[in-house]
Amino acid sequence: MFEHISVLLNECIDGLDIKANGVYVDGTLGGAGHSKEIYKKLDNSGKLICIDQDIDAIDYAKTQLPQNNNIIFIHDNFSNIANILNNLEVNCIDGMLLDLGVSSYQLDTVDRGFSYMHDAKLDMRMDNRNEISAYDIVNSYKEDKLYKIIKEYGEERWAKRIAQFIVQERKSKNIETTFELVDVIKKAIPKGARESGPHPAKRTFQAIRIEVNNELKILEKTVNDIIDKLNIGGKLCIITFHSLEDRIIKNVFKENENPCTCLKEFPICICGKTPRVKIITKKPILPSENEILENHRSRSAKLRIIEKI
Repeated sequence: MFEHISVLLNECIDGLDIKANGVYVDGTLGGAGHSKEIYKKLDNSGKLICIDQDIDAIDYAKTQLPQNNNIIFIHDNFSNIANILNNLEVNCIDGMLLDLGVSSYQLDTVDRGFSYMHDAKLDMRMDNRNEISAYDIVNSYKEDKLYKIIKEYGEERWAKRIAQFIVQERKSKNIETTFELVDVIKKAIPKGARESGPHPAKRTFQAIRIEVNNELKILEKTVNDIIDKLNIGGKLCIITFHSLEDRIIKNVFKENENPCTCLKEFPICICGKTPRVKIITKKPILPSENEILENHRSRSAKLRIIEKI
């Protein structure tokens, strides 16, 4: 069953400041928790567009939300937001939400191959139409490329050794399952380092998942595309779960709030670039202690909000 506890739910709904007759987009539908609350605040002239690249999420959400002309379900990646809205002949929206975390359903569904806690075939595709899976990356990427993604996307101290051990292991046989990969990672990380901190495979699995789903490369352009489509006063709420995502979102928001490229010494702006947004959250909104107790997966969540001006 597609169960997923929505993170920072009330904070997101408050941040969107929903107008009853507005047009809103949930770009990461998941278990439909956020969408249900958005829909409750719309009247018959409002519209909710629900997007997810995971067909299981779409199918489940259709059992949780009303089937009417006010809700549109789109099986696609939120990075295609400009084309999605153009195809729907929607020129502007009043708000959009992105929850960039992996859903509990994806982590807990063993055969999706996301989790280092369950043995399954290496996969990690959020959209099973994608050609590249974790299996392909682990077994075909050259050592230097493996090292680069594990280092950059996983921020893993032992990235070089892990890449070396993966390449050495696959000389004798392909690495086919999550537990086989976990074993290789554990061999690569010295015993003393394995005994403290998070699970030794956590960072490497994160890195491979990001590479499989192209999660970071699409963010900057996507945020700018969303801002293009926001009405004046429209809000964009984005929840991140690790520092790489959060850094990108923070910087894109800042660049849109203060796009001027003139030297500080210039008495007036001559570049002509004017602010497009106002940052609502000078510091990110974090989950409360109660929310973390109820849903430990929310502990690293950060919510940032901007308003189109």
